[in-house]
Amino acid sequence: MTTALLLAHGAGGTVRANFSSVIPVLSRTRPVYSVDFPGSGDTPRADGPLELDDLADRLVAAAGEERFAVLGYSLGCAVAVRAALRYPDRVTGLVLTAGFARIDDETRARTDRWRRLLAAGDRVELARFVVSVVLGEPFHRSMSAAQAEGFLEIVALTTPVGVDEQVDLVQRVDLTAELADVRVPTLVIGTKHDRLITPACTRALADGIPGARWAELDSGHAPALEAPAEWVRLITAFLA
Repeated sequence: MTTALLLAHGAGGTVRANFSSVIPVLSRTRPVYSVDFPGSGDTPRADGPLELDDLADRLVAAAGEERFAVLGYSLGCAVAVRAALRYPDRVTGLVLTAGFARIDDETRARTDRWRRLLAAGDRVELARFVVSVVLGEPFHRSMSAAQAEGFLEIVALTTPVGVDEQVDLVQRVDLTAELADVRVPTLVIGTKHDRLITPACTRALADGIPGARWAELDSGHAPALEAPAEWVRLITAFLA
């Protein structure tokens, strides 16, 4: 029987934004489940700071199967790891993409700027910043002026209401002491042109999990947009 798959999205994203290009292929051979975290999609914004345990519990509650693998993206990687630790009898494997156990100073500076722009309330300037760090430089450079402007407009119009709480959690996460306790097969996928989460952060995540496999995408922080076919190939090959 093919293992079900649970999707954990990133900060400032939604399941649709982070996975829509790969869900059709992934769901051909297995059940796929997901949930938007507080402040994203139709999920109400949280009343206070987000906590990793709560997000892990929400994620697992969305599963329609007793056992499943988890595909985490960015902040979703930390949620996936915590879910594996809290539900060891249910999580069968992890695929962690563009993630981190703890952010470094370079990534913290970028997330600080993200939160300052959020507080300032200029959606266009915020969108310009998000585009500059989410898209890898080679992919961004390859876009036409019309494509770049269109993508900027989409980002400006679709910023989730709970971004600040989600980015705040990114800044507080520290799983470094817990990684050695992960006991399920794990694939960590780096994004080598990432300008938001430094590739070194993702490499450190892989190095901390016993027996984790490593792969790399020729993309920035948006693999669903920049390298969807290769991302799906890595995911499905590992799960198989």
